[in-house]
Amino acid sequence: MRMTPQRQLVLDAVRALEHATPEQICARVQETAPTVNITTIYRTLDLLDKLGLVRHTHLGHGAPSYSVDEHQHVHLVCHVCGGVQEIPSELLEPLVGTLRDRDGFELDASHLALSGTCRDCIEQEQESE
Repeated sequence: MRMTPQRQLVLDAVRALEHATPEQICARVQETAPTVNITTIYRTLDLLDKLGLVRHTHLGHGAPSYSVDEHQHVHLVCHVCGGVQEIPSELLEPLVGTLRDRDGFELDASHLALSGTCRDCIEQEQESE
């Protein structure tokens, strides 16, 4: 697979932004190449994902977030405020082992999103009671 200038621009944008939606990546690419459209961005991200150069994570409703493969962590996404925290994927090793032993399932916990409520939102809720 040949690395075209447009593909390189998309990959560079993902690296620079660290975590970004296709729309954010498109805006970044269009700073250098204004004629690149969102359809090209989606196709390129899909190809780069299949090649293992980028990874995507669904952080909630809406478009996925893309990052480079070197980023390996779990996202904690708050239902209340929408905040996103990152924790090391190694924290899920006990679950990975349990799923492997019990179900024969190999969990890819290298780039995952878990939904819940963050500490700040829980504290605010308790204070308002």
